[in-house]
Amino acid sequence: MPWPPVFGKVFMLPLEDGFSRRFYYLRLSVTDVCNFRCTYCLPDGYRPSDGRKSFLSLDEIRRIVSGFAAMGTRKVRLTGGEPSLRRDFTRIIETVANTPGIDKVAMTTNGYRLKERAGEWRAAGLTALNVSVDSLDPRQFHQITGENKLEEVMAGIEAALEAGFPSVKVNAVLLRGLNDHQLDAFLAWIRDKPIDLRFIELMQTGEMDSLFRDRHVSGEQIKARLLAQGWLTQLRGVDDGPAQVFQHPASRGRIGLIMPYSKDFCAGCNRLRVSSVGKLHLCLFGEQGVALRDLLAGDEQQDALIERIRTALLGKAATHHLHEGNAGMTPHLASIGG
Repeated sequence: MPWPPVFGKVFMLPLEDGFSRRFYYLRLSVTDVCNFRCTYCLPDGYRPSDGRKSFLSLDEIRRIVSGFAAMGTRKVRLTGGEPSLRRDFTRIIETVANTPGIDKVAMTTNGYRLKERAGEWRAAGLTALNVSVDSLDPRQFHQITGENKLEEVMAGIEAALEAGFPSVKVNAVLLRGLNDHQLDAFLAWIRDKPIDLRFIELMQTGEMDSLFRDRHVSGEQIKARLLAQGWLTQLRGVDDGPAQVFQHPASRGRIGLIMPYSKDFCAGCNRLRVSSVGKLHLCLFGEQGVALRDLLAGDEQQDALIERIRTALLGKAATHHLHEGNAGMTPHLASIGG
């Protein structure tokens, strides 16, 4: 594909904010419903905040993704809640994968349907998977997620590898006193497997202040241990996520650290978010969102959609304000797709 992308006779410049950051990566939430009760996200289970919601339809998803693709987006990650709770999820994958300009379609999942659906999703066009596994100990997994499903999730990861996914990313939220001591077990697990393990620092959100105070642990502690054991830093691609990635010559798997409290974390921001009800969020820890849904009724509105997105992006802040204890308007991570 030529660069910038050519649509008809129009050259579309890539999305860029006021700090010269370019955006090639869209995180698209397709539902905020989840069937797990993770302590760091939905400890009391899913509770609709404003009555029965109408999530983005398949046509609305197609128009959103087409608009972003027209501005240089190459990668779309489907998120939730738990995205596989959508009955039309396989069709969503197909729709996104068939959008001109999109060459990577990923999803983030709790893995509970992965064993049965990995092959189906792969055939539909899914190219990458992130699976949440916060502990390799069944009891602690149950304590953290509210579900006794570690065995099923692990079987799902194996099914994904058998289905042809070249690798699987595994997300683990670091929690003091629960899983921060399990690094050696995780390293042993990925030694002979094509798994990219991501340790994610617990982030403060509006409903999780006390948990944050009790359980937050810095990823810098893990980083220091990795470097001391000979792990080497890898370069980051233009549409990669925010992780600092490490590789070791004796390990087939890799380790990534997502540390939003680290210095200059936001300098390399390359992703935008659209919620399951069609709001553009410029930052995970930001504002109420910019409504896009009124421009998704027909294909003839794409120019207006693109203009609204570009205009909104000019207001993106240089950084979040987590260091000041300000998590913005985000009540919990499921609300806009994490």
